[in-house]
Parts: sequence; structure tokens; C-alpha cells
Amino acid sequence: MNRINDYWHTVKQGRAWQAWVLLPLLSLCLLLLTPTARANAPDTGWLSNPDHPPVTAHLALTGQGSPDTLRLDGLLSIRLQGDWKTYWRSPGEGGVAPELIINDSQNLNQITWHWPAPKRYEQLGLTMLGYKGQVAFPLTLDVEHWQQPVSLDATLRLSSCTSVCVITDYPISLDFTPSALEADGERMYQFNQAMSQVPKPLPNVTLDSAVWDANKQQLAVIVTGNQAWQQPDLLVDGEAVIDDTFGVPSIHRDGNTLTATFDVTNWIETPNLTDKPIQVTVMDKQLLAEHSITVRAGHVVAHEGLSIWVIGGIALLGGLILNVMPCVLPVLGLKLNSIVANPNATRGVIRGQFLASAAGILVSFWAIAGLLMALKLTGQAVGWGIQFQSPIFIGVMTLVIWLFALSLFDVLRIDLPPSWQTWLATRGGHTHSGHFVQGVFATLLATPCSAPFLGTAVAYALGGSLTALWLIFTALAIGMALPWLLVAAFPGLTRALPKPGPWMNHVKRVFALLLAGTTVWLFWLWMPYLGVLGAIATGTLLLVATVWLTYRTLGKLAVIKSSAGLLVIIVLGLIGASLTAQQWATPLNPEPDWVSLDEAAITRAVEQGQVVFVDVTADWCITCHANKVGVMLQSPVYDAITAPNVVTMQGDWTRPSDTVTQYLQKHQRYGVPFNIVYGPGAPDGIALPVILTDNAVMAAIEQAKTP
Repeated sequence: MNRINDYWHTVKQGRAWQAWVLLPLLSLCLLLLTPTARANAPDTGWLSNPDHPPVTAHLALTGQGSPDTLRLDGLLSIRLQGDWKTYWRSPGEGGVAPELIINDSQNLNQITWHWPAPKRYEQLGLTMLGYKGQVAFPLTLDVEHWQQPVSLDATLRLSSCTSVCVITDYPISLDFTPSALEADGERMYQFNQAMSQVPKPLPNVTLDSAVWDANKQQLAVIVTGNQAWQQPDLLVDGEAVIDDTFGVPSIHRDGNTLTATFDVTNWIETPNLTDKPIQVTVMDKQLLAEHSITVRAGHVVAHEGLSIWVIGGIALLGGLILNVMPCVLPVLGLKLNSIVANPNATRGVIRGQFLASAAGILVSFWAIAGLLMALKLTGQAVGWGIQFQSPIFIGVMTLVIWLFALSLFDVLRIDLPPSWQTWLATRGGHTHSGHFVQGVFATLLATPCSAPFLGTAVAYALGGSLTALWLIFTALAIGMALPWLLVAAFPGLTRALPKPGPWMNHVKRVFALLLAGTTVWLFWLWMPYLGVLGAIATGTLLLVATVWLTYRTLGKLAVIKSSAGLLVIIVLGLIGASLTAQQWATPLNPEPDWVSLDEAAITRAVEQGQVVFVDVTADWCITCHANKVGVMLQSPVYDAITAPNVVTMQGDWTRPSDTVTQYLQKHQRYGVPFNIVYGPGAPDGIALPVILTDNAVMAAIEQAKTP
């Protein structure tokens, strides 16, 4: 008021021209300070609860509405930090959907939610449907009178979960008059963007039928689209089936037709979906649709697939093949050394040693299965060989295999009585504990290898139930332990080995060199985590320790002989390689121009008529390196993937990556290597075998080229 009095004093003093300038500015300021002006697009601001800071909420009106329908647009935004998630309208196997509880509102009939398409998450062993990070729910507010004030007094009740679940209340309060609202361009854009994520009825998607089989307790939904399906998923819910839980569907594709089969459970009573209306949400790349249909009784036809018994047989074969993979050969050398070094062992002793090694394999596979189960129950990424993404695991394995190598070189002699070091490095002596540890390390060293048939079994185990996980990993363990069990059953087979003699030391040295090579490989994997100075310091420490232990155990002459022998081997190897290179070597081509894995970029490239070659790899994956050196960097594959119309895309799984993990899981893969080719003729992609061949890659590229 003092400013207004000063203004009129200015007018009285005759400076009218200044008054005419100041009056509009003063009026504008007063207008901006009034509640009516601030109500043009009211919002609550970001709301938080001190008892649960990771989750915040914000309700805003867009200012857009229709006096004819008496409806207004609003937007409820939720921010979730870290791994917190909230739920869809039908939460899945656990959880509570968010809701707005109207308390004492005036001139307001109802608020209608519009639900964006959710994602599936594994949480505490249950599959939930919901959102992570940030989600915006479009709202429609129905009012009674357009010209009268609206008072919204409500409570937002929001359930959010990680390893624990929390239900939090947020007070919502807004006062406005619908006729006085003005559209806010930015909020209208945000509202329309959120509505684009809400599934709606589409004319190009037809819901053909929904059949309930009471005997199997299964629901089969058949959907037809007007284009090829890429990565479809279906959800079922509805008021009539609110107490029923629909599992992850088994989806069978036949051209443009999908058949999704759901296992249905109900914790209150036996499910019966006959004649009940349901909503079916169909999700695919660049497609969101939702249709209603009434379920009819009928018979669900099972689509042929691999049963768990067939997968178990595949797992047995995959585990057996692991024994001949280069990852496991050094440990087999330890076993061979222990047999030959004890030629007078009785059949009972031999049987006990091999049974102990087989037990080590079985227990270690169970330990891996237990770790993967814990990761699944907590909603974390799972996969074959993921322990090699841990620098601690790589470091421990480097040190342990280094001790194994020193043991075979007779540099480090470790006694078997109750020292903890016995469990880290054993010569494979005459105790069952030493042979048990050999089985454990055979398994751990096998994990970076992907043998044929292994990928199919692991994908089935990690993508299925917890029971399937344990059964498949048990089958893998038995398959890998079969040679050991065979000798345990027929100890006389060891008599086929040559009699002890000087050759034993030579064979032991060969396997010691293999272990030394494994140590170098593991240290190479460890180096990126150590940094330049850390790698130099650690490498120097290991080298100095090796020289000192050799000097202390075998003497100065042994150090000189070992150094000279190593130098001679390197020089002779280089000379021999250079002289015979033309006969055996094919020069490696340089790496293609890899671009980072990006699913949106894959879609754009295919739409432009390009072929996309995807390589999902990891530094610790031996099979990946074999595929690269033996196939990808050699002609004719190299010439094909570096052609002008081909995009080479790579996903690196050396370290944990949510993007790569989600991409693998979308393709039902849980380990590397994984290679797939996309193109106009294969928009869904052509998955390649685990061990690549020239013919397989070239055939896939040719098929992908042609629409």
C-alpha cells in the first residue's frame, strides 16, 4: 500500500507520464500475486514423505479441459530412485496398485486413471508388473459444474518395493475453478507423451478368442496383427478376474497370429474364467494395444516344445562336453598327475578320489545355482559366468591358479594337514579334500566357456522356475562329472595309463605351463580393475614372489635354468612361427567399426534396408574370442560384415550392464557369446549358434538381406 500511495503522490506532483507507465506494471504484478492467476495450471509441487525419501510424487493440471464433457486433464508423476519400483493396476504375483483416495472434495465426481504399459520384474521370487525410475500417469477429472470452484482433497497411497515393500501416503490438495484455467503448453506435451504409452484399442490388432481350460487351469488367448511380431508380450486382467493371477505366458507365433497360454492361479478358490470379461494388453516394439473379450470354455492345445526331460538330456551332454574345453584342461592335468604319481593305489582309494572330485563338481554347480537363485529372488541380473564380472572373484582365481601352477612346478610345497592353504592349492595328493577342491576349480574354470548345448540348457534354467533351475544345474554337474564317475565305477581303467617313469615329470611340466598360461589370462582380465599402477605393482609382486620361491625351494641354478628355458622357448616359438606362417596362418583383419548395442538403432537400420550384425561378448569369455579369431575376423565373414550396407553392433558384458542383460533376456539368453543378424528379410533377427561357423553366418546374412 505504501507503493500505491507513492504512486498517487507522483501523480499529484504532475509527473503523469511516469504514472501512466508504472500503473500497468503495478497492475500486472498484483495480478500475478493473486490466487486466480496461479490457478491457471495448478500443481502440488513435488511431494515427499520423510519416512520414505526415495519416492516422490507430483500432481499437476494441464489447464486443458472441455466444458461440454466437464472433464479436465491431469498428470501424476512418480520418481523412484535406485532399484525402487511401483505397480501397474494389476500388480502381478505381489504388490498393491497405487490409488487416489478422495477425502473431502467439492464439485468433483471422480478421477479416472490411464495406465502406461508396464514391464515385468522379478522381485523376491515373484513376477510383478510395474515401473522403475520415473512414470507419469495421465488422469481425467470429472467435475459437476464448470463455473464453480473445485476443491480436491485426496491421499495418494503408493506401494513401492525393492527387497522390501513400503506403502506411503502423500496428501494431495488443489483448489481451482475449471472455467478460469488456461492451457500450459509444456504440461499438455507431457500429458500427451504419457498418453502415448497407454495401450488403446487398435484396428490393426484383433483379439480372436480367449479359451479357458478348467482341467489344465490354463487360458489361451489368440491375437492377430497386420504385421510380423517382433518381441510380443501379453497381459490379462479385469474386474471379473481381480483375484486371479496370470503367469508369464508361453507365446507361440504362427505368421501374424500369436497364441499366448497363461497358467492361472487363485489363492482364495479354484479359478474359473468361463464367461468372464477380461482385458488383454498386447505389447510389442512400437505397438501397444488393449482389447476386451469374454472368455469361453474349451480345450487349450499345447504347442510342442522341449520338455524339461529333453532339456535335462541336453544339459547332461553340455556338461560332458565341458571336460574337453580348454578352460578345464589344466585341472584335468592335476588329476592325471595325481593318478600317475600313486601307481600302487588300491581300487578303493582310486574310487574315493574320483568320487571326491565328482562331489566337488556337483557341490560347486549347486553353489552357482544357489547364487543365481538368490539373484533372481532379489530381481538382479542372472547369467552364465557372471562371477567373472567381479574383480574380487577374478583376483582370487588369479592367485589360486598361480599357486596351483607353482605347486606343479614343485616350487611351492604345501602340506595337506589342517592348513587353510590346503583348500587353495593342492597337488592333488592322496586326501579326499584335495580331490574335492580339484572338482570345484574344474567347475569354476569351466564357467567362461560356452560349450555346445550349454546355452540351451542354461537359458531354460534361468528363464524357468526355481525347480527347473536346480534340476538343470544338477544335470549339468552330472554331465561334467560323468568321466570322473566312470573311473570311480571302473577303477581298473587307470591301468591303461603308462607306467610311472621320467615322462611323468615332462607331462606335469606341460600342465604346469597350461596353468601358468591360465594365470596370465586371469591377470589380463584383472588388469582393467587394477589400473596401470596397480597392474604393474601386482604383476611385479607376483613375478618377484615366483622367482624368490623358486630360488628358495630349488636353488639359484633352477632360477637360471627356468629363465633361460623360458627365453629359449619364446625365441624358438617366434622363429618357428615366422618360418611357417605362410603354411598355417591366416592374417587377422582389423576389428570392424563396432557401434554400441542400441535396439532403437537396430530398428532404424533395418527400416533403411541395412543388415545389422550383433555381437554380444565379454573379455573373460573364451568362446567369444575363439569365434572372433576363427570366424569374424576371417574371410569370407569379415568381408560380409564390413560391407557398406552392414552395421556391426557390439554389446560388452565384461562388466555388469543392464542394457546388455535386458537385451540377452529378451532373446531368452543368459550368457555369452550371443550373435544375431537383422535385416529387411529378418526384422526379428536370426540367432546364430554359440560356436560360429562361416556357413552359419553367411547364410544368416544372405537371408537377412532379402525382404
